[in-house]
Amino acid sequence: MTKRILAVLSLGSFLVGGSLALYAATASAAATETADSEPTPTAKAKPDSVLLQVMETELSRAMTSLGAGASTATPDPKSPDPKSPDPKSPDPKSPDPKSKAQPQPRPYFMSYAVSDSDSISMSAQFGALTGENESRRRTADVQVRLGSEAEDNTHGTHRNSALTTMPLPLSDDREALARSLWFATNRGYGRALDSFLQVKTEQQVRAREEDSSPDFSKETPATALVPVDAGFVPGEPLMKDKAEWERRLREISALFKQFPDIFYNTVSLQASDEVDYFVSSDGARVSTPNHVARLVIVARTRASDGMDLYRVETFESDELGRLPEQKVLIEKTLAMAKNLEALRVAPITEPFDGPAILSGRASAVFFHEVLGHRLEGQRQKGDEEGQTFTKLLGKPILPSFISVADDPTVATFEGTALSGHYVYDDEGQPARRVELIKDGVLETFLMSRLPIASFANSNGHGRAESGHMPTGRQGNLIVSSSKTVPEATLRDMLKAEAKKQGKAYGLYFEDISSGFAVTNRRSPQAFSVVPLVVYRVYVDGRPDELVRGVSIVGTPQAALNRIVATGDRQDIFNGICGAESGSIPVSAVAPAMLVSEIETQRQAQGTARPPIVPPPTESLHGGVSQ
Repeated sequence: MTKRILAVLSLGSFLVGGSLALYAATASAAATETADSEPTPTAKAKPDSVLLQVMETELSRAMTSLGAGASTATPDPKSPDPKSPDPKSPDPKSPDPKSKAQPQPRPYFMSYAVSDSDSISMSAQFGALTGENESRRRTADVQVRLGSEAEDNTHGTHRNSALTTMPLPLSDDREALARSLWFATNRGYGRALDSFLQVKTEQQVRAREEDSSPDFSKETPATALVPVDAGFVPGEPLMKDKAEWERRLREISALFKQFPDIFYNTVSLQASDEVDYFVSSDGARVSTPNHVARLVIVARTRASDGMDLYRVETFESDELGRLPEQKVLIEKTLAMAKNLEALRVAPITEPFDGPAILSGRASAVFFHEVLGHRLEGQRQKGDEEGQTFTKLLGKPILPSFISVADDPTVATFEGTALSGHYVYDDEGQPARRVELIKDGVLETFLMSRLPIASFANSNGHGRAESGHMPTGRQGNLIVSSSKTVPEATLRDMLKAEAKKQGKAYGLYFEDISSGFAVTNRRSPQAFSVVPLVVYRVYVDGRPDELVRGVSIVGTPQAALNRIVATGDRQDIFNGICGAESGSIPVSAVAPAMLVSEIETQRQAQGTARPPIVPPPTESLHGGVSQ
């Protein structure tokens, strides 16, 4: 079998060479034709017009050229060695009547996705700037599919074979853009062809697949050019008041000098203006602008026993001018630093199995990690996926008072910008609200253009970071409840539940930083979530006690069905989520929730000592003394 596969791979490389020659041969003629047929852009032409025109022209040319009548000849093994020509042999330029033509497959689908962005970042630490960078980039993702929707080169583990990523020229130079796309397309066709031949070979020897649904869905192509804001001009400075933002970052980071036990801090600002373009062979033509401004404050300390502790505050908006005022940022930073000082001397938690409350923000992260990832469409398909909820369509997986939707069309929630908002997904499909769970019952999954047994079409959730193949991903995960109580009542219910279970206390999770969900079939279907701020809420009325070193663990179905009630106010988590299709911005909105049972364990504990020498202090003369 190994020899057979190697032979097929070798054939794939040979065929690709023929395709490259054919596609290259049409480049000069097509470029001349394009130059003659396209109107000369005026001075008032939009910055995106040239790029879109070149993308469409080159895509059309590739679709008609790749595999069009190309063939390779298999020489007759009895023919003379071409290195020693026989004078009686026919003209080598004439066709060999014994040759066997092997036509190359045409792409049945292609797309170009281009990200054109300006970005700026700066960071500060202990009152001084530590980094500053401005950049402009254009990146093209070229997708090539061979075969048919039913089975193509992306089948099974070969999904990434369709994608080739390459930087593009920053200027609107038609010839340079076209040549770059041409080169990326040739490279992509070669990868796709090799993979398609592997897929065909593997299908001859593997057992029947559980899910035999197609590899790609047929969709109605969208045509929408979302207007770019008047203030966005690619290549022009993104930040008009850079000096002011430098001052603000220095002021915020300098606050940590008041706290000698905080040995690390950084205040970072990132902002970007981006326009995403998407054209496809099935007729899609989409461009959408995207503006992001994010301020992140991180601080870290270490307890005397070696446990590292950190806090993170993130502020996000759709533009720099809408980030919080400096007064608010200073208040949040001081509160975070004081909390870290308290955590240093807080007792270490013991493993716990009992009732708990997750704040709205903590609940949002919990739902994103424990539930959201398991409702992504591709997780219901494939031999390696655990498929936690695949067979539970139409059945309850949550208490009947909870519903969950994912709605990327919502830009803000109660005045706060949502990171997971978008207008079109990364496959050119319109963003849509999807009712995932209605009154506790599972209704559907988050779908890209990768079909699964129960659902044949996308619902606008094909998302990816540049350089990755789109998959079904979360946008704005929104949790709602019909069984709400004031949060003060929720605390009383926590104490009552703890007393009922014979526990001295329940837990209150105020803030959660991150987590991970295991969905692979070869591993336990479990999750782990890392809280940052946790309190013991005592049944006997003692004050709440801050503890450290807590990690939430469990299995999703058990954890989700132990929700007893929720608070009456929803909170927001904005963040960046990493998965197989890259790191993308997401949001989750949820109320606080009371669970009858949650399992925690101790976090891993370091062995390094806190800094031995105290930090330097400013002297009266403005110098630094020890």
